[in-house]
Amino acid sequence: MQVDGNEFFRQATVRICSSLDIEVALKRMQQYVNQFLPAGFISLVLFDPQKNVIRNIAGKISKTAEKYGQEVSLPDTREMRARWIQKQVDLEAYMVVNNLEQDPDLLDLFTRLGLDTDISFIMIRLELEGNRIGGLWVSTAGRNQYTKEQAELLQIIHEPVAIAMSNVLQHREVLALNRQLTDDIRHLHARLDEKAETEIIGADQGLNQVTEMARQVAGLDSPVLILGETGVGKEVIANFIHNHSHRRNGPLIKVNCGAIAESLMDSELFGHEKGAFTGAVERKKGRFERADRGTIFLDEIGELSPQAQVRLLRVLQEKVIERVGGSGEIAVNVRILSATHRNLQDMVAEGRFRQDLWFRLNVFPISIPPLRERKEDIPELVNFFMQKKAQELKIKQPPELQSGALRQLLAHDWPGNVRELENLVERALIQYQGGRISFSGFFRKNSSLLQDTDELRESGPMPTLDEVMARHIRRVLKATNGKISGPGGAAEILGLHYSTLRHRMRKLGISVDRNPSG
Repeated sequence: MQVDGNEFFRQATVRICSSLDIEVALKRMQQYVNQFLPAGFISLVLFDPQKNVIRNIAGKISKTAEKYGQEVSLPDTREMRARWIQKQVDLEAYMVVNNLEQDPDLLDLFTRLGLDTDISFIMIRLELEGNRIGGLWVSTAGRNQYTKEQAELLQIIHEPVAIAMSNVLQHREVLALNRQLTDDIRHLHARLDEKAETEIIGADQGLNQVTEMARQVAGLDSPVLILGETGVGKEVIANFIHNHSHRRNGPLIKVNCGAIAESLMDSELFGHEKGAFTGAVERKKGRFERADRGTIFLDEIGELSPQAQVRLLRVLQEKVIERVGGSGEIAVNVRILSATHRNLQDMVAEGRFRQDLWFRLNVFPISIPPLRERKEDIPELVNFFMQKKAQELKIKQPPELQSGALRQLLAHDWPGNVRELENLVERALIQYQGGRISFSGFFRKNSSLLQDTDELRESGPMPTLDEVMARHIRRVLKATNGKISGPGGAAEILGLHYSTLRHRMRKLGISVDRNPSG
């Protein structure tokens, strides 16, 4: 078929430039090109001369290829490097391969990529301003499918395709920067919220000693390990230390180690390079890099995987990190605050936590007493939460407490500590319909969930902490009919993030099915 080269150039260019979504644009161009030569698959392949690798950034080269993102090293032979590095003035502007078995280097490349090898393909070399950037690959099933004339026809559109490829890379870079900016803004808003919550309620009473210790260490760069039961306010102490330190104008990055999947821990903490793993289509800074010149707060430090413990130890010792998939060290200037409700010394003895890491983190431990041991703070805490939650719920004037309400609160043991008290006040305000507030109904409603451990003592040997925790979680799950997240779910009642609760349930061997056995 006689083809008008000018018309082919115009029509193909219109299609490759028809959408910001390169997948859509490639599909439209493929449909047009398929009228003149078999184009079962079409893709844009980026070449990185520094690493001697290629990476598919759009489209597919065969039915078994990943859509994009897979990076593979080129065979380190003179012939293969010449094909990719040399400019078009030195060799033909295209390559036609009708039988991969006749080209060992390409056969090896396709095999390592997991691609079909019983195909024919044309590669158009793409350059922009004299720099080799990659190639346009068009392929189809079967051998001996392409001619030199078909490759020359495709070569006509190498310039607009190269421009489109460059635009794709720049567009993705802009999107990545925009995501980075959005993330930074989110962290900034979190910091602004923290500024309003640096007051320690009970600083002059039950938390007097804790506050004094926090003041003593705030101006230093020493690691601080904050200890205490779930819900006692470990994060508040971390906020206080950071905001009274010389790093207060830097970031405070918070990480809940128990809420991050083990497979993602290294990437979240230390970042990753583009192409480090499937789906890593761009470089990502980890939490440590974000915390540079500031503070990182590692909550639930006892949940760190052994591998993450090793890498954290290196940060503490050498002040450097290494991104996943990277080979260079990155210096970080970060103060580390950590917190846990677990007994790390026992975990060290059991081989579940590194002793050298514990020594590094335990430089200045601060232990926060549970709310049941500092009930003198309850009136001030209730007043604080009434003001805060009324504002959040758009209640103009916080209601007054009914006579005897404080006695009810003081009589409770508060297994969920300050977080349980905060949730109780919020629930009371949500259901508030005027008059004074009483909390008696809430305690009756949840009395079966908050029983004292006396019954456990009477039934036999004293249980371990994990056994008590597992039994209590099962009771709450039974009361919520297995509901974990959302309003009225087990996570809300226990004062935990739902992912933290799920993680704890897995560790304790608790089923997440509905109607769990008690």
